[in-house]
Amino acid sequence: MTTLLVRHDEAEQLGSTPDTMTLLADVSQTDGHLSTNRACLGRGRDGATPHFHTSSAEMFFMLDGELDVLNGDDIVTVRTGDMLFVPPHTTHAFGATARSGADVLIVFTPGVERFEYFRMIDRIRRGEASPAEILATQERFDNHFVDSAAWRAARAA
Repeated sequence: MTTLLVRHDEAEQLGSTPDTMTLLADVSQTDGHLSTNRACLGRGRDGATPHFHTSSAEMFFMLDGELDVLNGDDIVTVRTGDMLFVPPHTTHAFGATARSGADVLIVFTPGVERFEYFRMIDRIRRGEASPAEILATQERFDNHFVDSAAWRAARAA
C-alpha cells in the first residue's frame, strides 16, 4: 500500500448543485482500509434513507452546515465541526436540516465497495436506472434498507 492523494479537481463528481457527491477513495485504492466520499446537500434535502451495514462502521464529519441523522431510533443534529460515529448494525439515515444545507465527509471502515453504489444512485436520480436495481445489490454493497417510523416522522415535520 502506498500513500494516496486525491486532488479535488481530479475526484469524480456525481449529481448537480446543490446535491453533489464527490468520490474520494474506494476500497480498491486503500487496500481495503476505508472508503470515503464528500456529500453536499441543499437545505432540507434528503441524503440516505434508513439502512444499516453489517461489516462497516460509518463516520460523519461535518465540514459545514447541519445534518439530521437517524441513529438507531434517535435523531441527532450534527453541526459544523462535529463528528458522529455509527457502528455496524445500527440503523441510520441522514438529510440536511430545514435551516441549512450540509457539507459532510463520510468514511466507511473497514472499507466497502461504494463507488459503484453511488454511481447507481446517480443513475436512478437521472431516470436511467430503476430503484429495484439498488435493492438487488444490498448484499454486494453491504447496504441493507429498513423502515423507520422515527425517520419518517422527523422528515415530515
